[in-house]
Amino acid sequence: MPAQFIRKCPECGGINLSINKDRGEVICKDCGLVIEEKMVDFTQEWREFEDKSSSRRRAGQPMTYTKYDRGLGTSIGQTGDIYQLGGKSRDKFFRLRKWQYRVSTAIERNLKLALAELKRVSSFLKLPKSVEEEAARIYTMAVQRGLVRGRSMESVVAGALYAACRLQGVPRTLDELSEASGIEKKEIGRTYRFITRELQIRILPSDSVDYLPRFVSALRLSADTQSKSVEILQKAQKAELTSGRGPTGIAAAALYVAALLNNEKRTQREVADVAGVTEVTIRNRYKELLKELKLKDKLKEKKIKEE
Repeated sequence: MPAQFIRKCPECGGINLSINKDRGEVICKDCGLVIEEKMVDFTQEWREFEDKSSSRRRAGQPMTYTKYDRGLGTSIGQTGDIYQLGGKSRDKFFRLRKWQYRVSTAIERNLKLALAELKRVSSFLKLPKSVEEEAARIYTMAVQRGLVRGRSMESVVAGALYAACRLQGVPRTLDELSEASGIEKKEIGRTYRFITRELQIRILPSDSVDYLPRFVSALRLSADTQSKSVEILQKAQKAELTSGRGPTGIAAAALYVAALLNNEKRTQREVADVAGVTEVTIRNRYKELLKELKLKDKLKEKKIKEE
C-alpha cells in the first residue's frame, strides 16, 4: 500500500508515521514497526555525472546513426581543456589523440567521412532529420556488409539518401540529388538499386501526388490549383494513366492543366524547370490527360467565358 494511503500503524494503531525517502521505508515512531519498505520514488532525479555545472539533465544525448560511433564515444581533446595544460602534459594528450585516430577501424574512418558528406547533401536539399537518420542507418548497414567496396563513397551516400527519401515519403528527384552530390544521375540510380537489392529494402513506387506541394510552392500557385491537380491525378490513376510513366512528369502535367483551369497560367518551360523534366514530357502527358479525362471541353468553356 502506498505511504500516502496509510493512516495508522497496523500493529499499535498509532498515526505517528515517519517516511524515510532515502531508504524507501515507512516506520511507526511509536512501536518501531517497518510498515513498508522498498518504496518506489516517482519524483524527478536530477543528477549530473559528467561535470559539476548546474545543468539539470537526466541522461546524455540519444543514440544516432548520423555519428560514426552513434554518439556514444568520446574523443581526447575534443574540448578546449587540453590547451590549458602544461607543455609535456599537452604534448602527451596530443599524441594520445593522434593514436586514438590511428587505432580506429577502417569502417569508423569511412563513416566519419561519409556521414559528414551525408549531412552536407542533406542540408543542401533541406531534408528533415528523420530522412537524414534513415539514410545514415542505410549507409552504415551498407558499410558493415562491404557494399561500399569498389564504389565511390559519394555515390553510395547519394543512393542511401534517395532510398531514405522514398521510404520516408519525402520525394526528391535523381536530378536534385545529382546536383547536390556532384554524381551522375545514372550512377546514383545504379547504386540505389544495388543497395536496396542487397539490403532487401522494399520500397513502393513513389506517388505523383507527393511531388505537388513542392511544385506548387516553387511556382507560387494557389491552394485551389493544388486541390484541382490532386483531383486530376486521382482521376488519372483510376483511368490507369499513371502506370509506366514517371511520377514527376504526370504530376507536372496535372499541375499545368489545373493552373490553366484556375486561370493561373504558367508556361510549360516554367513547369518543366521546376519539375526537372522536359517540355516534351509535359506536352505528351498534357495531351493524354486532356484526351482520356475529357478536359478539353472544360478548357474550351473557360476560354469562351473569358472572351
